[in-house]
Amino acid sequence: MAVDIQALIRTIPDYPHAGIMFRDVTTLFSDADGMREVVKQLAALYKDQEFDLIAGIDARGFIIGGALAIEMGKGFIPIRKKGKLPADVISEEYDLEYGSAVIEIHKDALKAGQKILLLDDLLATGGTALAGVKLIRRLGGIVEHAAFIVDLPALGGGEKLAANGIAVVALCAFDGE
Repeated sequence: MAVDIQALIRTIPDYPHAGIMFRDVTTLFSDADGMREVVKQLAALYKDQEFDLIAGIDARGFIIGGALAIEMGKGFIPIRKKGKLPADVISEEYDLEYGSAVIEIHKDALKAGQKILLLDDLLATGGTALAGVKLIRRLGGIVEHAAFIVDLPALGGGEKLAANGIAVVALCAFDGE
């Protein structure tokens, strides 16, 4: 039975601000077949790529990133919101489509030269993903691929990542914002 990933994603108008159409993947995550399909598709896309670790961005990137890491036999690196990691960190500030934020990574999360697959639930303006790429690269990691469940192509995040040498994959896309 084919699973329609996009159909399992709820849209919430005007969240967190007026004019934003929030694409909520929690409904996808609560569907066992949907969750399995996401992991299956991502594993198939990256089975022939060489990488050492998966980095997931707080918080929904942890869910799918952790599941994919287990499926592919890889380690997992959490990239967290400011103040959530207990050891020494480096930080990166970035702009969101509706504000700004800071994410952090442990200084010892990876070894220089390791190849990292970056994962998050949604690609909008690319700010969060680019901040994650910068953190990984500052630690000497190599990040050439980023995967998302959802892309919002009208917001231009894919182009920004491509301009920074990142190949982008998304399992589905929504028109508009």
